[in-house]
Amino acid sequence: MVPMTTYVLIPGACHGGWYYDPISERLRAEGHEVHAVTLSTGRVNLEDHAAEVLDLFERLDLRDVVLAGHSYGGMVITTVADRVPDRIRSLVYVDAFVPRDGESAYDIVHGDWRTWYVEGSSGDGFSMAPLPFFDERATPHPLPTLLQRALLTGAVDKVPDRRYMFLAGMADTPLAGTYERLRHDPAWHVTELPVGHNVVAEAPEELLATLKAAGQS
Repeated sequence: MVPMTTYVLIPGACHGGWYYDPISERLRAEGHEVHAVTLSTGRVNLEDHAAEVLDLFERLDLRDVVLAGHSYGGMVITTVADRVPDRIRSLVYVDAFVPRDGESAYDIVHGDWRTWYVEGSSGDGFSMAPLPFFDERATPHPLPTLLQRALLTGAVDKVPDRRYMFLAGMADTPLAGTYERLRHDPAWHVTELPVGHNVVAEAPEELLATLKAAGQS
């Protein structure tokens, strides 16, 4: 019998915990505990989002967790793991940001992505609108979370198992540099898939397999 694993899943910008529904349902059907988080919108920053996840850890006394983040979610899981590395079994970055100390999402992206962040926030000045091809459930994303630089001590490096899924089919991907930085690092398990950024739609089996492998690490 496979031991039960606790998963905390953080979505990307403009998305909620619902993004992971097909994955969450399958993990729960196998007996695992899954918390797919919908982060706050409004006037919040990266530290606020990290604080929400840390509060979940405290309220439910979560330990030995597989903490996964898609896209922007990488900013959050890095910050959280830097605060409580002893509670994390594995970090899974799903085509996600892996900031170093002092880096923001805006620092990592380039070109049209930066334009989306800024121009997409011109409506209210606080949050960027979802891109037209996003799920109809997508909501505006708080701009400060993308501009605030991660404050890291380096404790995140104590997490024993770190995995990165690079989705090479994403046009003009801002994550190619992250992939190049990590793919030869022996501290990381790095995989590349020829699919787009919407991993739940395009590569659900591969995502599920990666999460389950992390749970058995």
